[in-house]
Amino acid sequence: QVQLVESGGGSVQAGGSLTLSCASSIPISRRRMGWFRQPPEKNREGVASLGADGSTIYQDAVKGRFTISGEDDKNTLYLHMTALKPEDTALYYCAASGLGPPTLSSERYGFWGQGIQVTVSS
Repeated sequence: QVQLVESGGGSVQAGGSLTLSCASSIPISRRRMGWFRQPPEKNREGVASLGADGSTIYQDAVKGRFTISGEDDKNTLYLHMTALKPEDTALYYCAASGLGPPTLSSERYGFWGQGIQVTVSS
């Protein structure tokens, strides 16, 4: 059974930084991985994706502020978040897929973590 476990969430003031981690029970190399979030009373949205080939894509709202990366030997995915804004407040999810280019479409992912809360105060 595939397990994805997020960590590193919490509360931070606007302008601050946080790094989320996602520990995977399966290898993440040559696998499409993604970060999604669900703000309060809104639908889940794609934040960043790391393709099997190492390429990345980001939601426009986080470009230049968030960085997705993976550490293959630790089977861990990261989301480094800087210049955080109150509108970044959400439940953040890690997701895994098979081979493929990066995508922010949640339908392309078959495995999901439980989610972790990030709260940014003004």
